Amino acid sequence: MYNPAYLLDLAIRRSERTAAMGEKAMSYPRSISAFFPAYNDGGTIPSMVLTALLTLRQVTDDYEVIVVNDGSTDYTADVLEELGSRYPELRVIHHPQNRGYGGALRTGFAAATKEWLFYTDGDAQYDPRELVTLVSALKDGVDIVNGYKITRQDPISRRIIGRLYHHFVRLSFGFKLRDVDCDFRLIRRSIFDKIELESDTGTICLEMVKKFQDAGYVFAEVPVHHYHRQYGVSQFFNWQRLFRTACHLAVLWWKLIVRKEHLDKST
Repeated sequence: MYNPAYLLDLAIRRSERTAAMGEKAMSYPRSISAFFPAYNDGGTIPSMVLTALLTLRQVTDDYEVIVVNDGSTDYTADVLEELGSRYPELRVIHHPQNRGYGGALRTGFAAATKEWLFYTDGDAQYDPRELVTLVSALKDGVDIVNGYKITRQDPISRRIIGRLYHHFVRLSFGFKLRDVDCDFRLIRRSIFDKIELESDTGTICLEMVKKFQDAGYVFAEVPVHHYHRQYGVSQFFNWQRLFRTACHLAVLWWKLIVRKEHLDKST
């Protein structure tokens, strides 16, 4: 993690910018739901929750933290229950069985109640303190602030696969973002009243961004740090899961690019 002075510096810059903007300071969110999907993240989710609570106080007076425990088999459920008993701002939702990354995201998106929704993964590969960076990018007309990784901190094999995956889906789906697969986003919650998501796997990120983009929502992009995974094992980078992902990508491509089903629903 970077120097704690970073957050203070961002807060000072935010205050200076707010003073300079005058009436435009209303671009800052009135309320935020911070959401973490968690699967066997018992070693990292407590620090993610606590850091989110501290950071949310810097950017809004009205906030909540939601964690969806997606059928974890480690001690994730126990630590979340303990945290929930101590912090009333935290809501914990337990899936009795694992529903997949997309299923966890859909549960969290549906549970959010605030004006804006911030989400990132519970494995601590992103720092919740950089929510301040997302908030600083909010301007009139912006609907989604999307992070992009400054440097990917994964083993070389995963970086290579990730880079190939990124270029493939960007060309196949016509994405315009620098980093479609960066799960560090601040989204206007009301978007989910109009956009229906269906994926239960990690391809939900592609589905979500494509549907947002095609619906005409406005993106801003900011750089964020990415860190080595300190606890647990990635659920994405194994050959069996990659094969299933390829199958899901083919179905998604057929629905979104060939049939354009999402556009038919919006008309």
